[in-house]
Amino acid sequence: MKRLLAIAVLLALAGIALWWFIRQGPVALPKPPAPPVTITPPPVPPKPPALSELGETPDWSQLDMFQETITREDFERLLTTVFTTGEGWRAFITIGDQDSRIRTGIENEEFILRFASAGNVKPAPRMWRTTAELPPAPANKPLEGLRIAIDPGHIGGQWARIEERWLKVGDTPPVCEGDMTLLVSQLLKPKLEALGAKVFLVRENSEPITKLRPADLMQAAAETISANSPPDELRKTAERLFYRTAEIRARAEIVNHTLKPDLVLCIHFNADPWGDCEHATLVNRTHLHLLVNGAYTDEETALADQRQAMLDKLLRRTHEEETQVSATVAEVFAWRSGLPPFLYPPGAKNVCQVDGNPYLWARNLLANRLYDCPVVYMEPYVMNSVIDHPRMIAGDYEGLREISGKQQPSLFREYADAMAEGLAKHYAEKRAKAN
Repeated sequence: MKRLLAIAVLLALAGIALWWFIRQGPVALPKPPAPPVTITPPPVPPKPPALSELGETPDWSQLDMFQETITREDFERLLTTVFTTGEGWRAFITIGDQDSRIRTGIENEEFILRFASAGNVKPAPRMWRTTAELPPAPANKPLEGLRIAIDPGHIGGQWARIEERWLKVGDTPPVCEGDMTLLVSQLLKPKLEALGAKVFLVRENSEPITKLRPADLMQAAAETISANSPPDELRKTAERLFYRTAEIRARAEIVNHTLKPDLVLCIHFNADPWGDCEHATLVNRTHLHLLVNGAYTDEETALADQRQAMLDKLLRRTHEEETQVSATVAEVFAWRSGLPPFLYPPGAKNVCQVDGNPYLWARNLLANRLYDCPVVYMEPYVMNSVIDHPRMIAGDYEGLREISGKQQPSLFREYADAMAEGLAKHYAEKRAKAN
């Protein structure tokens, strides 16, 4: 009886509890904890490669057209004896038996150049023609059909002082390299045309080719100098980027994509340090040398755009043609002018002599690096020489004139005549002759 009573009480209590629960409505149960959120950081872009001033990240796929166009032996020979002066290239270029692995400057990225096996070398594609590839020419027109671009070095005119290629001695007229190179180029052009060449002037006046001006390059200049640089350094750096870098890059665009010559003649004059340009110091010497592309320093091969350009020049095989043409021009120029060879200081890391020729040196300059075809790069006379300066301020003239106590031709005509004669000699001797 007691047991039944206890059960009845429990049922009554349960019923009361159920009634109360129903009266309260649904009870919100605790939410389960949210799963942890995993935040994936955005991918880190690859570090850009080290580049030259105003340089652009190179497109390494452009070298694909040179696959299997050179043997391992030729590649290593040219790289180590012509195009580099140190061992720094080994950090970026690994030469194997079948190919070369070249670091592009972007982390973990390589370009692979496949070598040709002996006897199976494919022809290297190019827009220009070697001397041997030119069709036969008549004896009186050894340059027939040859496309030549003449590049008068520097700008001259109102830009000469900015370029630091302007000097004055006492009360004599100023000497300006950009104006003199243009004069020589204008004298040389009809001489080469008379020998059968198709000739173009890269610039025809004393105005820049580039659309940029120093004011446009202030930001780029600021990125290349330290915060503690003198106030004038920013302006000077912007000017240097204008005349030495942007200008030559603009000329390269014209040469490579519009003119597409077989040969470029870079016309320059040399100079020794002269101090104050308003009161220049004269030196008692003069000399001659010609430059072909090569002799990249360790610092230069570490820059991705220069490393790619060096390999482009090597694979285009411009060196052989530049050397052959330049050697003959140097021979004739030295004989005609009587100029002795210029010698670089012993141990200089940015040059190397070519084939033991005292007049011929390899050096990595922007123009002979960026121009796709062979380049004959002239450096005759000395602007602040007691021997040459009087002839320079005498200007251009026909025949002979007494200068410094002896009868002498116009220095500018001597320059143009020697160039034309040297080119005529090379092509007359090396290319096939028409019947």
